[in-house]
Amino acid sequence: MASLLPEMSPVLHILCGKIAAGKSTLAADLARSPQTVLIAEDDWLNVLFADELVSLPDYVRCSSKLAGIMAPHVAALLNAGVSVVLDFPANTVEQRAWSRGIIEKTTAAHQLHFLDVPDEACLARLRERNCQGDHPFAVTEAQFRQFSSHFQAPLLGEGFNVVRHEACG
Repeated sequence: MASLLPEMSPVLHILCGKIAAGKSTLAADLARSPQTVLIAEDDWLNVLFADELVSLPDYVRCSSKLAGIMAPHVAALLNAGVSVVLDFPANTVEQRAWSRGIIEKTTAAHQLHFLDVPDEACLARLRERNCQGDHPFAVTEAQFRQFSSHFQAPLLGEGFNVVRHEACG
């Protein structure tokens, strides 16, 4: 994928897509770029709050705590000239506003990667991921549907540079 961004400008890569849409896989690919670091919410939540994550309200509470400390950290990395792949879901207008707040504290460029993958494909990937057991969190179909009911695709008026990724075959 060719980028329209200046070669030397740090970039904040933001990810939007339902559970098992391929956000972490894309994040790992993006993080292979020079002077780029990956910060993955699932890894941090697993280490800091695994025993506390049972329900959607638990996730919201713990994720909010993590976001509070990560925002200034990510802004500092960007201001130091390091690109950041933020593997945190930007799946609601509110979550994307948090990302927007980071961008506004920097001179970095940004890309909002929107993984537009049908629910059936996400659920098939989720089942496979759960069977492999290598992801920090196993998610049930009911949890997938609960989280997906809050999903909001990015809107033009939000002002992001959106890169759309559609499901393949």
